[in-house]
Amino acid sequence: MPRPSAITIDLDALKHNAGVAGRLADSKKLMAAVKADAYGHGLIPCSKALEPLVHSLAVAVCEEAVLLREAGIQLPILVLDGPFDRVDIEVINELKLMSVVHSQQQLDLLLPITDKTAPPSVWVKVDTGMHRLGFQPKDLPDVIAQLNGVPDVVVMSHFADGEDPGSELTRRQLDRWNRLGLPIQDGTSFANSAGLINGLAPACEWVRPGIMLYGAPHQNGQGHELLRPVMSFRSAVMAVRTVETGETVGYGGRWQAPRVSRIATIPVGYGDGYPRSAKDGTPVLIGQTLCPLAGRVSMDMITVDVTDCHDCEVGTPVELWGQTLPVNRVAEQADTIGYELLTRMTSRVPRHWRP
Repeated sequence: MPRPSAITIDLDALKHNAGVAGRLADSKKLMAAVKADAYGHGLIPCSKALEPLVHSLAVAVCEEAVLLREAGIQLPILVLDGPFDRVDIEVINELKLMSVVHSQQQLDLLLPITDKTAPPSVWVKVDTGMHRLGFQPKDLPDVIAQLNGVPDVVVMSHFADGEDPGSELTRRQLDRWNRLGLPIQDGTSFANSAGLINGLAPACEWVRPGIMLYGAPHQNGQGHELLRPVMSFRSAVMAVRTVETGETVGYGGRWQAPRVSRIATIPVGYGDGYPRSAKDGTPVLIGQTLCPLAGRVSMDMITVDVTDCHDCEVGTPVELWGQTLPVNRVAEQADTIGYELLTRMTSRVPRHWRP
């Protein structure tokens, strides 16, 4: 009998969330972010499910785009990191990919542009305050001039604090964007999931939802309550034991029983992607009862205090996160965000895609 730990990916929930994003985007075009193996949900199955519902896909690197083309995906694909070398340029041209450029070094890889070497679309990243990548706003006219001959040029930026629509950083970024003097709508893109959910998207042609498609944004906002979790990480109880008052559980004896306690062992650990940094008290859904993690996460197992879960026994279903227990609630207890938990799952955990 196989180990009961597994991941279920609900593709119907993914399509539902894309519909929510589409309604929030109004007349803007949807570019679905499927980088990092579709945020841990499976690049190819998720991209095929999204293909009829969005206008394009976004990946981080050319290697991800190659996998999509090999799988028969014909949607326009944007490479967010842009080219790293001339081999990437060849791939971009051969597969008719859209490419971001964020530096003069990348522009130099593209130049000179001819009818045979011009990619179908180049997205120019402008640094409005994120300060990771992008051209300075003052350099934008020169960059666009160098791209003469490219059929379609899109100017883009990225929110650094879109989860907080009232922050000074968000206000500053929007002010810098507006001072670029770009056309009101055509050929521009700014909003990610946070910007879309919080109504921050300026009048642009494109929006780029990512984490909201997978039902795990870490902020409230318009449409937030309509989103459905796409990933469910489940297992089952493999053992139950009683420990006496004062006894410890797990490596280092971090958790000490405050009373005679029942401890359930679940066959999942950091070797599967469950965060080792999860604190005692991190919620685990045992049957229908939320129970606290008790003891340090091991490579292959976690231990949970089920003293107050009276129907817990070997074989009782467990949800680590998913439909009932939001991944962000677990992430908070591990001092991280849901993005990391979703994308760090290891290949040891079987994934099943449900239409």
